[in-house]
Amino acid sequence: MSQRREKHVQNPIQLNDTERNEMISSLQTYFEQEKDEQLGDLAAGLLLDFIIKELGPIFYNAGIEASYQFMNEKIEDLFGIQVRER
Repeated sequence: MSQRREKHVQNPIQLNDTERNEMISSLQTYFEQEKDEQLGDLAAGLLLDFIIKELGPIFYNAGIEASYQFMNEKIEDLFGIQVRER
């Protein structure tokens, strides 16, 4: 197994204002539809911050791992197209 360098990223998930507002709206819609509760902008923003801080790294790392596996498979494919020497 190859050795991986560990680099700790402070906050890997950065949202622009549009993305943040869309996610806040999505959380509010979820609470209205599933829990029949109104979630204000502040509460939804705080919940989003919690999700990003506590759960975001799990999703981020899963994406990194999936990318790593994908790239390794593609690198292995390169060996299959080598020209054989005579």
